[in-house]
Parts: sequence; structure tokens; C-alpha cells
Amino acid sequence: MGVTSGTRLRGTRLRLPTTVAGRRRAVRGVMAACVLALLPVTWVHTAGTPRVRTARDVPEAPVAMVFGAGLWGGKPSPYLAHRLDTAAGLYRAGKVRVLLVTGDNSRDDYDEPDAMRAYLTKRGVPDDRIVSDFAGFDTWDSCARAKRVFGVDRAVLVSQDFHIRRAVALCGAAGIDAYGVGAGEKHDVTWLAGGAREVLAAGKAALDAVVRPSPAFLGPHEPGVERALETAGR
Repeated sequence: MGVTSGTRLRGTRLRLPTTVAGRRRAVRGVMAACVLALLPVTWVHTAGTPRVRTARDVPEAPVAMVFGAGLWGGKPSPYLAHRLDTAAGLYRAGKVRVLLVTGDNSRDDYDEPDAMRAYLTKRGVPDDRIVSDFAGFDTWDSCARAKRVFGVDRAVLVSQDFHIRRAVALCGAAGIDAYGVGAGEKHDVTWLAGGAREVLAAGKAALDAVVRPSPAFLGPHEPGVERALETAGR
């Protein structure tokens, strides 16, 4: 059994081209594959980078969208807390009038939007200026639902700087005039892991931007953002 397995393994080893022409074709194939792999990342940076601003110089917008980033013991993770702090700062500075918190509530014991709301109200953001999207399962779903369910046309997006370009690119593809503000983070292991993940996520983002699939849960129009803006205008 061992000899047979070893023979099979030796028989399946990668064989390099033996001719000059064959090696050239192989190199060209590898180069083409690398270019194709980098195209989504290039698109994300090209579409997103020009619209990333600091909290100080971002244009005013009716709505700020805050993307979920996980809970620890039912409370926002440190990364999510930094996003929420940034969004609260935008609200206090008059850059936005309403906050749309979008995250995962797919289980009874996991509720990102309510945890985000509680965090913001404790920091002085009025409850009636916060709108919850309980089906923001990924970045595309959050952007598509903001446009199609909540009627958001213009927004400031808040996330970490390694994610904000993808968020801006996808919300733009969903039809939202979006600018992004990245919550500052030290470049630790978590930050590096997030940046590496973005390289892989860029492929799905590019596909979503082209196909524009319906989000996992679409549902009817929700007037929460409109009502909150009316309250803010009084």
C-alpha cells in the first residue's frame, strides 16, 4: 500500500515545461493570473481612495452609516467602539444628522445594532437620531439595504481605514453618494489581519458591484431614516 501511494504521489508531481517556448508560456500564464488577482484590489482602491476623508474635512451628509464589527460579551468590540466614537463625533460636529447602524442580528443571542444603539445613546446621541438595520450581514448587504430599504442617497461611511475603501466602493455601486471616514487604529496583529482579509474580500466586492445581487433580506421600504431626519429638522 505504501509503495503504491508513493508511486502515485511521484506521478502527480508538477512538471515544468522543458522547452524555452513552454517556459515563456508558463511565465506569461502566471503573470496573467497575478494581474487578474490584483484587478479587484485595484478597483477598490481606485473607486474608494478619492472619497476617503478625515472626520474634520469630510463633506456634510444627512446620514452616517456605521458598519458592525463584532460584539464581546454583548457589547461592541474595541474596533466597533472606535467606529461608534467616530460616528458620535461626526454627529456632535454637525457633519451628519442621523446615524444608521447596520449589523448582524441573525440570532436571538447576537444583536449588533441594538448594542451599537446602546453605546451611542450612552455617549449623548439622541435615541431618535439612530436607525437600526438588523440585516447588514456584510458590506454589500448594508449598502444595498441602505439604498433600497432605507432610501439613503447620500452618506458618510464609518469603518476602520483598512475597510473603508471597500465600503465606499460598494456603497457607490449601490447608488449612494458616499464619503468615508476611517476610525484610527494602531497597526497591531488585528489590524494586519484585517488588511490581509481585504485583499481576499476585494474579489467578492468586485463581483457584487458587477452583479448587484439582492441582499439576503430585502423587505419593504422602512421609513426610519426619513422620520429621524424630520425629527432632526425640527
